[in-house]
This record gives sequence, structure tokens and C-alpha cells, in this order.
Amino acid sequence: MSSSSAAVSGPIAETAPLSLCTREPHVPADRLVAEMVPPPRFDSVRFDTYIPDPNQPSQTEAVKVLGGFAAGLGGAHATGAGRRGLFGFGRAKAPKVPAGPRGVYLDGGYGVGKTHLLASLWHATPAEPALKAFGTFVELTNLVGALGFQKTVQTLSGHRLLCIDEFELDDPGDTVLVSTLLGKLVDAGVALAATSNTLPGKLGEGRFAAADFLREIQGLSAHFRALRIDGEDYRHRGLPEAPPPFSDEQVTKTAYATEGSSLDDFPHLLEHLARVHPSRYGALTDGLKAVCLTDVQPVPDQSTALRLVVLADRLYDREVPVLASGLPFDRLFSEEMLNGGYRKKYFRAISRLTALARDAGRLAGH
Repeated sequence: MSSSSAAVSGPIAETAPLSLCTREPHVPADRLVAEMVPPPRFDSVRFDTYIPDPNQPSQTEAVKVLGGFAAGLGGAHATGAGRRGLFGFGRAKAPKVPAGPRGVYLDGGYGVGKTHLLASLWHATPAEPALKAFGTFVELTNLVGALGFQKTVQTLSGHRLLCIDEFELDDPGDTVLVSTLLGKLVDAGVALAATSNTLPGKLGEGRFAAADFLREIQGLSAHFRALRIDGEDYRHRGLPEAPPPFSDEQVTKTAYATEGSSLDDFPHLLEHLARVHPSRYGALTDGLKAVCLTDVQPVPDQSTALRLVVLADRLYDREVPVLASGLPFDRLFSEEMLNGGYRKKYFRAISRLTALARDAGRLAGH
């Protein structure tokens, strides 16, 4: 049980924990490019470490198809061109490649392993890391914002493969921007792979989105083969729901006893996130071994909720356990939020924070 009245008098260890609320990282554009690789959580994933649900044959089929897709990306760049420089200067415009499937789209609900498979495709593609890029839709739009549209095209057009996780179908403006970018990259011979969220108000939201995705990317649909991946959220297969929170005293003691941990009051952290651009949330968590939060409360509004979703994604990517007092994570978002247009994002955040909360139990001796 959580105890908001629990208090700790004085430090428990010589070194005080870190605080996310004191961090205001600045991320240069070249770091945004260099970090377009699978996140640390997916450093070691491969197709053979993906464990298909025996009751879902589509999962086994997806591994087979993606393995063949990766093998087909070996050899020369599709345009016959070599690697470009960082911004692509000093070389002639590449010829267009013939029309045809140059991409795969992984279609399924949250927690069925789409990101695992997407990262496995990146690792399996026979090209040096500098010729492959992996990032979320948000990270890709941040790159365009940092470099400008034309330089982003020039930077990525010499790549063999671009993987986009969590394509944001619920943002029409950014969808058009990224679709235009992808069109330029397909013309330059770049192979594409993507997963996506689901458009608001659609039947089956939180499950499948292939029709929405192929429609929203407009003229690019012919370049994608959709792979449907059925299954339940693997984080909930045979596992308990969100674990009960700890007391403030337990959280504080654990923060002081755990090297590299942070300790923050949850409402104050939410306020701080409003002052840091979401593109910097990865840098916000640099070097952290654990995040400790006191007084977890319901998220007050949608803007705050969406920022928390991004932070949850970055913590999950980096496998940073989260120890908390207050409410359990499955009570973060209101019923209105969970029934609204962004509900898939909120369910994903709950799922990921719940997994990180389970990981954090060992820090407190549970």
C-alpha cells in the first residue's frame, strides 16, 4: 500500500539521488541522426529471440517473411549508388527505382512484439549501421525539424533501410509531411518498414490499422506489404496486473540506496516535462539506472498525458525500472482519456510502465 504521509528524516546514504526535474538537456542535430538505431532494450533482439505465440500462426509467418525481406536488401543500394555524406552533398541525383514493394508494414495491437520484429529486421539487414536508420515517427519528425526537409532527404536517401516505429496516424499534418519524405526516399531506393498506431474513432482501434495506414500514406501504399500480427499483449501473458505501489518511505530509501537512480515528486515531474521538448526525453534519462517517483496521481489533462507517454516509451526503450508510490500505473489516465482518440497510446504507456514497475520490485527487495 502507498503511504503519502510516510516521511524520511535526513539522507539515507552519502550520495543523494539524481533528479529529472533538474535536467534540461540540449540535443544537437547530429546526435539525432547518430541515435537513429534500435533503442538499448532492443540491442540484442533477433528473429530467433522472438518467441511466437503457438496459438497465433501469423507471428511465425511474420518472422519468415521479414527474414526474407532482410535478405533481399543485401548487395548494392537499390539505385546502384553508394553511401552519401551526412547531408548528401557532392553527388549526382540518384535515378528512380522501379515501382514495386519496397516496404513492409507490421499490423497488430500493442504488445504483440512489433517493435521486436522491426528491430530484428534492422539487425538482420546486411548493411553497416550507418546505412540503416531506426526511429519512432516522433523522432523522425524531430529530425525534419532539426535539419529541415531537404537536408533530411539528403541525409537518409543513401540508406539501405529506414524503420519507423509507431507511425502517428492521428496527426494529419505530420502524416502528410512524413509521407512526402518517404516518397522521396523510396525514389532514392531506400527500403521502408513501419508499425503504426490507429486513427481515432475507428472500429477495432487498439488492434489493427493496416487499411488506415495504407490510406493515409496515399501514393506510397503500393510500396508496402502489410503483415498482420495477431496476439495478446505479451507483457500480460500469464502475468499479474499493475503491481501495488510502494510507500513514500520505501521509494525514498530505495532511491538513496540505488546508485544512478533519480527521485522526483510525480506532480513536479509532470510540470517539468512541459518545459522540455519531447525530442529530448531520451537525453533526459541518460545514465539512469532507476527512476523513483513519489505521489503518483491521475494525469490532469491530455497534453500532460501525451508527454508522459513519450517519457514512458523512452524509459521502456532503455529498460529503466520505475519504482513508485501513490496510485498504481493502471489508474493514471481517466476513463475519458482511455475512451478517446489517443487511447491506444495510453494503453501502451500503462503496459510499459507496468512492466517497468515489475522490474523495479527487485530494487526494493521484492
